[in-house]
Order: sequence, then C-alpha cells, then structure tokens
Amino acid sequence: MSVTAPSVTTPPDRDRTLAGQSHPSFIQLLEQLYRERALVPYPAGRSLPLRTNEVLIICRGIVQLFTIQPDGGETLLGLAGPSMPVGLPLTAVDPYWATALTDVDVLALPMAEIEGSSVLMAGLFRHLTLRLQQAEAWLALSGKRLVADRLQHFLLMLARDFGQVEPSGIRIPMRLTHHQLAAAIGTTRVTVTRLLKEFKEAGWLTVDQRYMVLQLDPRFPANQLLNPMTQR
Repeated sequence: MSVTAPSVTTPPDRDRTLAGQSHPSFIQLLEQLYRERALVPYPAGRSLPLRTNEVLIICRGIVQLFTIQPDGGETLLGLAGPSMPVGLPLTAVDPYWATALTDVDVLALPMAEIEGSSVLMAGLFRHLTLRLQQAEAWLALSGKRLVADRLQHFLLMLARDFGQVEPSGIRIPMRLTHHQLAAAIGTTRVTVTRLLKEFKEAGWLTVDQRYMVLQLDPRFPANQLLNPMTQR
C-alpha cells in the first residue's frame, strides 16, 4: 500500500551545508535531506498516482510515461529512470499516465517544497535536462524514413540511457512488448516482430531471459552511439 509522504520544509542552512559538499548525486542529496521519509514502492505494471501539485522522483527502477489517444491507443512519451522527476507539473499533455515498467521506489515532493529549496531545484534541473534530451532524441526518430532505422535507433537510445554493460553486450533492463515498441516508433506489432527477427539473424541482437542484449561488435556502424558506455 502506498503512503503519501508528509510535507517537510527544507531549512536554508541545511541547503547551504549540502550544497557545499563535493558534488553528491541527486539521490544522495535526497537521502540526506529526507532520511525520515519512507520511499513508496510500486510493483511493475502498477499506475503511479499523479497530482497537480506534486513531483515524483524515481529513486529505483524505470517508469513508462504515456498518453491515451481518442481511439483508445497508447502513445509512449518517454521513460524515466533513477533520479528523474515525473509528474503533472512537468507536462502539458492531457491525459498523462505513469506506469511502473519495472519495480520502482519513488519519493513524492510537493512543488512548494521544491520551489523553496535551491538544492532540490538544482538537482531537478540537471535531470530535467536529461528528460529534455531524451524527448528531443525521440522526436528525431520520426524523421527517419525507414522503420528498421527507427527501431534500431530506439533500441540504441534505450541502451544508452538505461543499459547495463556486460561481457556479452549491453542489456536493456526492461521488458518492452512488441506492441509497446511499435507504439514508440509509429509502426505495427507485426513489423516490429519481423525486424527484431532480422536483427537477431544479423547477430546484432540477442534475447536472454526476455531481456534484449545489443552486441558491441564494431562491424555494426550504429554501435558508435554506444561507445561511451563501454567506458563505464
């Protein structure tokens, strides 16, 4: 059962103390500021409650953001991972939904609390920038004429933003259905199924326990997008 976290005012002197530390991560800042506040867990598949005056910080896991079209179809708007904020104050899309794609832990922060803390504002700005970069990259996909290119670059984006580097390649740590992939790139489920089969036959993609793994073989030119990940 989820429990709404109580509102806590962040003292300015505590803000100054944390800001003076050596570049702690946003999550570390949140842990220091709110040690007394429990995170709210949601299992994979559960919808996250969104309120007009509250932002949710994803502390663990990945959340799917989407809207519902008049014909009942879903449009995938983005994915939010650890440290990323989501919520109604951050979007103009209506209706707007957030669903746990994996098991997640979230921290609810009232907008009034965020606006009163320079530390929270700075941390949110950095991760909102990442969300903006992701949104623009997703929009750029629509300019690719070939559906195969759109799907390939969408998988590369997932690997770059959320992937886990392994000896066998880069694992995409989420199980997206062929229908979800199709909705993300504007095609049909049948086309996605066919293209994934072709990617497997070419040796670029493997599937391990229903998780997709992209191969780092340099003979695949598209893998240039993944080079920075090998340095993690």
